[in-house]
Amino acid sequence: MSFKFVKGVAFAICGTLSLSAGSALAQQAKSLDELLGYVKQGQATEAKENREREQRFANDKASQASALKRAEEERARQEALSTELENTFEENERLIADKREVLKDKLGTLTELFGHLTSAAGDLVSNFEVSLASAQYPGREVYLKELVEKMTNSDALPSIEEIERVWFELLREIRETGVVTTFPADVSSPGGELAERQVLRVGAFNIVDTNGNYLGYQNDKLSELPRQPSGPYNGWAADLANASGSGLHPFGVDPTGPSGGSFLAAIIDTPTLVERWHQGGYVGYAISALGIFALLLAVYRLVVLTVVGGKVSAQLKSDKANVNNPLGRVLKIHEDNPNMDTETLELKLSEGVLKETPKLESGLTLLKIIAAIAPLMGLLGTVTGMILTFQAITIFGAGDPKAMAGGISSALITTVLGLLVAIPTVLMHTIVNGRAQRIIHILDEQTTGMVAEHTEASLRS
Repeated sequence: MSFKFVKGVAFAICGTLSLSAGSALAQQAKSLDELLGYVKQGQATEAKENREREQRFANDKASQASALKRAEEERARQEALSTELENTFEENERLIADKREVLKDKLGTLTELFGHLTSAAGDLVSNFEVSLASAQYPGREVYLKELVEKMTNSDALPSIEEIERVWFELLREIRETGVVTTFPADVSSPGGELAERQVLRVGAFNIVDTNGNYLGYQNDKLSELPRQPSGPYNGWAADLANASGSGLHPFGVDPTGPSGGSFLAAIIDTPTLVERWHQGGYVGYAISALGIFALLLAVYRLVVLTVVGGKVSAQLKSDKANVNNPLGRVLKIHEDNPNMDTETLELKLSEGVLKETPKLESGLTLLKIIAAIAPLMGLLGTVTGMILTFQAITIFGAGDPKAMAGGISSALITTVLGLLVAIPTVLMHTIVNGRAQRIIHILDEQTTGMVAEHTEASLRS
């Protein structure tokens, strides 16, 4: 059916082409006879072309049938080959299982021994990768990794020499954990420069150079720690590294050294007071400046009031008024007006005391304001820091608790600074205010006494 359809389509196309050709010839024909001849010639040509096309279609059909037959034969051959390979694979599987049973029977109790050997070698590899002794004996874990791979991924058995070497490495690691020794090694500085240094290894705890710098061991490389522990530890390390002979020497040992030195790293990473102060940012700087100003103001007023208090004490011992102190200036009013009535004198003396009081209490209000503002500024810095911290958590997530805790810790620095400014400022305000009030109390006491004496003298007269 399909072939006939194709044939009909081909005839239609050819008929269309012949009509097109006939139309072209018809335009060239000069008579009906000549046109009829052109039409007959076109029909003959079309018939010939159609027969050739039919022959080609028949040939293609035969070749396709032949190709289909060959493909079916190839499929049958491949199916037979697949069946044969499957049978061979199953036979090999059974043979491998039988061989494994035979190997297991021959090994006997050695299977458990080799299992323990593999486990011990794997544990040694993990220990050697962080052990400080590997800085002196590099490459020990390479052999153990090859041995573990050999015993895990194949049926090959370890030799006596290989087993003895595992035992030797285990004993050497135990011995090196209790040995203090020096050896040359390549050490990188914090700037990245690599140079050979003479280093001292204290068991499996710490490695230092002859200058007392503590070294870190990571990825089979020694590097000088960018921040050294504070205190006398570097001096102790230098003395021990340069010591000759035996004896006792103080030394700062990191107890977590065999497990990677996390304790020393945590101490070194702890920020100093200056670094913590810088964590407060601009708000922390403002609080610090405010605290320095409050301290200077309090010290200045304390010195001034101490000097004034000394002059007032000297005035108390003198019978003549001296205008270089508040009490003398108040007494001068009485000396200048000996015959004034009591009420007027009392008002004049009160006026003099009121004039001296602001000078004595100068700066106290400002100290009180600073003591109140400093905690509020600290709270402002904390709130701002918390906002930034939560924004960072929103962007980067909370997958790292250390980073989140570090941001919160930095935010709380301003609160600490605010309290550190407010508490001393309150104490200084109390001290300065006490000095001022003591002088003011003397002025009130002396003015009251002068009024009483003047009143008594007036009554006698």
